[in-house]
Formats: sequence, C-alpha cells, structure tokens
Amino acid sequence: MLATLWAALLAPAFTALGSPISWLELIAFVLAVWMVVCNMRVHLLAWPLALISSLMYFALFLDGKLYGEAGLQLLFAALAGWGWWQWRFGRAADGQALKVRRLGWAGLQRPVLLTLAAWPLLGLFLARMTDSPLPYWDAFPTVASLLGQWLLARKYEENWPTWIVVNTVSVVLFGLKGYWLTVVLYAGFIPMSVMGWRAWRQARRPA
Repeated sequence: MLATLWAALLAPAFTALGSPISWLELIAFVLAVWMVVCNMRVHLLAWPLALISSLMYFALFLDGKLYGEAGLQLLFAALAGWGWWQWRFGRAADGQALKVRRLGWAGLQRPVLLTLAAWPLLGLFLARMTDSPLPYWDAFPTVASLLGQWLLARKYEENWPTWIVVNTVSVVLFGLKGYWLTVVLYAGFIPMSVMGWRAWRQARRPA
C-alpha cells in the first residue's frame, strides 16, 4: 500500500516547461506558501505546516539526489517542533515571552561567519561522499537556511533578509534540476520575504 501511495504522489499532476510536476511537489508547494503567510502574520500554525511540507520536500529532493536539500528538510522538520515550542513557550533574555525584535549586526556576526565557514565544508562533503550533481549550489542554501530557521524561531527580524538570500540561490538550484513549480515557489518567496520583513518591522514598532 505504501508503494502504491508513493507511486501516486510521484505521478505527474501536470507538465511545466517540459518537466513533469508531481502531486508530491504540488501539495508541498501549497503547504509551503500557506506556511510563509502564517510566518508573516506571526501565526503559530506556521510550524505544523512547516513540519508537513518539509517531510514532503525531503521525499522530493531525495528522489532527485539533492542530498543537502533533502537532509535540510529533515532538519527543518525537527526544527519545526523546536520553533513551535519557542513561539508557544520560549522566553527572551529578560524572561519575557518572545516578541518580534532585532538581533543587530553585533549579534549576527558569529552565526553569519559560522554559516560561511560551513558552506564549503558541506559542499566538499557532498562532492566527495555523494553523487550530488550540484554539491556547492546544494550546500549554500542548506547551511544558510539553518541560520534563517534559528532567527525565525527566536522571532528575530533578520530572518527575512536571510530568507531573501536563501530563496534567490534556491531558484537557481531548482531551475538547474528542472523543479519548475518549486522554482516558482521560491521565486514567490522572495517578494513574500520582503513583505514579511516590512510586516515584522511594523510589528516591532510601538503602537
């Protein structure tokens, strides 16, 4: 029965630019858009949506041999549970419930440097240990997304410019693999991230 379900999910729903779009990619697309809208509104529903869509994208990317992105989706699924807990029960350094805030460049320096250091290391690992066709393109959004996810879970405004960078690189990566619906998704995420950044900046200002 699982094999039948898997085959049905991988069956083409339609074709775009000569590439078949599977039902798996289509459903994950819809859930991911819904998730970002909830993130923009700082709505708790974003996290269960992130969990489900991440597991679906894990299956999609594993099938396409994008191992960095596939592994990232498993991390996203785990981090979705952590982010859900953070938004529900997390506290800032002053003991208050988390609210939209800025981390500032001083706070960003160390995690950004760690991200930039991890990128070539993961790329080298994927190049030598897997048959990934695009190891370094695959590695960058993988490590940068972890930074974005941490910033998002802790309600730091800087998560949005991080996602703008991640989504821009991801558009190229998924285009090279022919995941055209996912290209549309991540291209759409770029203006949505700009809108989310503006919304969170507005939320941070005193009423």
